[in-house]
Amino acid sequence: MALAAPSSLRRLPATPPQARSPPPASRLREPRLRLRRSLVAAAAAAAPLSASASPEDKERRKHELLRAVQETRRGFAAGPDQRAAIEEAVVAVEELGAGEGAPLDLAELDGTWRLCYTSASDVLVLFEAAERLPLLQVGQIYQKFECKDQSDGGIVRNVVRWSIENLLEDQEGATLMVSAKFLVLSKRNIFLQFEEVAVENIKISEQLQALIAPAILPRSFLSLQILQFLKTFRAQVPVSGPERRSPGGLYYLSYLDRDMLLGRSIGGGGVFIFTRAQPLV
Repeated sequence: MALAAPSSLRRLPATPPQARSPPPASRLREPRLRLRRSLVAAAAAAAPLSASASPEDKERRKHELLRAVQETRRGFAAGPDQRAAIEEAVVAVEELGAGEGAPLDLAELDGTWRLCYTSASDVLVLFEAAERLPLLQVGQIYQKFECKDQSDGGIVRNVVRWSIENLLEDQEGATLMVSAKFLVLSKRNIFLQFEEVAVENIKISEQLQALIAPAILPRSFLSLQILQFLKTFRAQVPVSGPERRSPGGLYYLSYLDRDMLLGRSIGGGGVFIFTRAQPLV
């Protein structure tokens, strides 16, 4: 006669453990990025980073960075995972440390640089405004350094091309320029002291020109004066003066060579990726 097993010894049905969803890729990258950044900073503080990287390796890293930002609309359309991958590619270029152990080469910094990507909120808000306001267009954004014959600083101009559809020429109907003096504080840090905000280079559309001075009618003195005024218009607002302190900020130039400039805004946050551009006229 078979005996029944005691209840305490009866085998209970196994219940499979509840599956856990893997953490997002961006969360997996964050610890690695933090460690990598700290190692780069420690190496830069102790000595120049090794220049042993081959020219081919340098160009490969730069190419991978530019390829990573291609479809981001200068950062506005980048998602969290994409931003994490771009940050990793930025750090890979920063590790090259071009000139990290030497003073900032102002002659190489001098010139015009075109923005390819940023994560800075004060720039992304421009792209967001263009997305929400159908008639507003934001064209190319440049940073122009004037410091070729200087040893400790110079002038930097942030140039934003913008337009209003049907009133101004597409993308480059007007220019917003924010000018600042900069002072070199250390090998890679500069201090910006903003001086003036200006709107200039108004280029009205053909439709608006036709409205002001129709081609089928003789142009009057008044219509010509209006066209001339718009072409030479410049509105400027000083942001510094004897009774108010000029706003300023720290800017860390983390990488510089003949055709690429990487910068980080200290305090405000955000990374900037620029490539060399033709001089502005």
